[in-house]
Amino acid sequence: MNSLNTPYVNTIPADREPPYPGDRDIERRIKSYIRWNAIAMVVSANRDHHGIGGHISTYASAATLYEVGFNHFFRGNDMVFIQGHATPGIYARAFLEGRLTEQHLANFRRELAEGGGLSSYPHPYLMPEFWQFPTVSMGLGPILSIYQARFNRYLKARGFLTGDEPKVWAFVGDGEVDEPETLGATTLASREELDNLIWVVNCNLQRLDGPVRGNGKIIQELEAAFRGAGWNVIKVIWGQEWDPLLAADTHGLLRRRMEESVDGDYQKYVVEPGSYTRRHFFGKYPELYDMVNHLTDDQVRRLGRGGHDPQKVYAAYQAAVAHKGQPTVILAKTVKGYGLGEAGEGRNITHQQKKLNEKELREFRARFGVPVSDEIIAETPFYRPPEDSAETKYLIEHRRALGGFLPARKVNAPKLSAPEMSAELFKGSNNLEMSTTMAFVRLLSQLLRDTQIGKRIVPIIPDEARTFGMDALFRDYGIYACKGQLYEPVDRASLLYYREMKDGQILEEGITEAGAMSSWIAAATAYASHGAPMIPFYIYYSMFGLQRVGDLFWLAGDIRARGFLCGATAGRTTLNGEGLQHQDGHSLLLASAIPTLLAYEPAFGYEIAVIIREGMRRMFENGEDIFYYIALHNENYPMPAMPDGVEEGILKGLYKFRKCSGDARANILGSGPILREALRAQEILAERYGVGVNVWSVTNYKQLRTDALACRRWNMLHPTEPPRRSYLETVLEKETGPFIAVSDNIKTVPDQIAPWIPGGLTTLGTDGFGRSDTRPVLRRFFEVDAECVVIATLGALDKKLAAQAIQDLGVDPEKPFPQVV
Repeated sequence: MNSLNTPYVNTIPADREPPYPGDRDIERRIKSYIRWNAIAMVVSANRDHHGIGGHISTYASAATLYEVGFNHFFRGNDMVFIQGHATPGIYARAFLEGRLTEQHLANFRRELAEGGGLSSYPHPYLMPEFWQFPTVSMGLGPILSIYQARFNRYLKARGFLTGDEPKVWAFVGDGEVDEPETLGATTLASREELDNLIWVVNCNLQRLDGPVRGNGKIIQELEAAFRGAGWNVIKVIWGQEWDPLLAADTHGLLRRRMEESVDGDYQKYVVEPGSYTRRHFFGKYPELYDMVNHLTDDQVRRLGRGGHDPQKVYAAYQAAVAHKGQPTVILAKTVKGYGLGEAGEGRNITHQQKKLNEKELREFRARFGVPVSDEIIAETPFYRPPEDSAETKYLIEHRRALGGFLPARKVNAPKLSAPEMSAELFKGSNNLEMSTTMAFVRLLSQLLRDTQIGKRIVPIIPDEARTFGMDALFRDYGIYACKGQLYEPVDRASLLYYREMKDGQILEEGITEAGAMSSWIAAATAYASHGAPMIPFYIYYSMFGLQRVGDLFWLAGDIRARGFLCGATAGRTTLNGEGLQHQDGHSLLLASAIPTLLAYEPAFGYEIAVIIREGMRRMFENGEDIFYYIALHNENYPMPAMPDGVEEGILKGLYKFRKCSGDARANILGSGPILREALRAQEILAERYGVGVNVWSVTNYKQLRTDALACRRWNMLHPTEPPRRSYLETVLEKETGPFIAVSDNIKTVPDQIAPWIPGGLTTLGTDGFGRSDTRPVLRRFFEVDAECVVIATLGALDKKLAAQAIQDLGVDPEKPFPQVV
């Protein structure tokens, strides 16, 4: 035990526990029925799936933790992050409440079954009226809960959240703490004094394969970690059966033995008879052995863990709710698979257990008093007491008193009208050079000043505002800080000083992409969580988005997030000085895997304005559950005015930007800053080789591919109907000559549309690791400069002319292949 640890006993002594307010007998029966239905559901579903342990054993260990909360603490507006593998128990409770039917339970893990089914884990995308938070990707629920609690405080400080503040409850597994995201943001919670946050760590001491800390004590380890991080820690280790023994422990020998035993020992005591525990735990010291002489072996075996004792759990929850000034963590010791007996209670094989045999079902029924007859018990039928039963009335009345059923996701947010964009955004820059990042910041500044939606904009930055030219926002809108600014910043005399405010609008998250993305998700779901639509813009180094925290991007789709993700400094050669770890050429490909994410790479300021205006209309006016990724760049060049009639093409992914003066013999597709290399190639081809080409701006390869796939699928399934044609096929059907695509991304990004390009597609891209050098040198190295575009175009038209161009343009044909150098 180190200096941050307290003894290995309950934090709240027995004589200081408040009286339990509920009907213990009714609650015990309710919990038994929930357990039974959870088992019936999982046994039915697990014929061809993961074993019973992954689902039922987790809930079985945490049943009391949840039921005390549902019956006495979780208010209707509270936010409860439910441990992913506990879903069967949550569904079983909803069944008793009348919110789910037997058909639903029978179709657990069969979502495509007739009549609908239930998702394996909490997925708002799949069950949008039931689940609020996806949690089964380990570590994401905990970090999301911290930033959700902080964002609730942000909303409160800015006047969007009034009335009773919701509590944020997060149920976490002890094995889950090994994920870096789980504990990585715990100091933020204490620094922000988030006493609206309560974690319940289900310490059943067991992972899938074996003990979490077989040679140590996970509860003591976590206590030290949380105390060091500034949390209020409440330990719930021993059930009330231990209270008389602890009271009689006047010499501290029992406490000493509790400290000596490691978690591997405690797991062994669960699976062995009481005689084993008597001999090996109490028998180490004669005085301890004598202390339990009055207990039978069965009574010794039933000396319970605190997490299964409603009285102990209630006392902990009551203390947590009342605590002020700190977040609270409750470390509750439980048994994995509690109640499953030999079928999996406390055993390493629990996770793979497929079903219970009839003997095990009978034992469970007898132990928990489930009224299922012998004739049908082998069928594992569902059981729900009548509507007028004491149990059903108790459930409903308690939830009504607390404000409604949970979990539940209710979308009741006002619509926001997309603002009219300033005409200046479409007129170009009049030869003033700027990057697309600068163009975006100008647009963002205008949105922040908008009288209707400006206050709902949430700029989120991970310590790069000055890099992106956003420091001008500091003074005008302030950086949110729960304590305001208690010091005078070193740059106070400057115009762009670092200004923190209690009601600041900017979320400056520091160097934590996972934290910033968690804040963005909280803001992007405020329309559902609070009925208060917010419009988040998260601006970050593009390489540290999808690549670094891609799991959170995927979760954003699941949770039906709405907002904008802006990957600044994108492009493998455009971010020219940073090198291998920073130069991003594949985020657009990673984005293509997320169904509800629209991924754009604009080249010009007017394209950004069109995209964001349409995004706001679709998400906040029409209520579509989509979100946007926009690649932004840091290369400065003049921004042209928007040509007439190109808005549809910008949004659908492709439009002709510059037509050649005569007949076109080829077409070049360009994206982002590399579109300018395509334009320079157009000039070289015309002036030096007499070849006319059209240049197209491609803003969204993913959108083009999705539309083309949808048409191909429809045609396959309707073979006798007139075939449909995609936007891409329609726009290109009259174009002649070869097509060359060039971008600052890996070739797979443009290759997404290759099957629908007439005559095929030649692709140039930046496959390979990035380098630090000048842009011209990098673009020659990766073969995406204008000269290489010329060679690729001529190579598709005239091989001899292409060979001549290689000499004329000074391109080394024996240069290394950049993908493998």
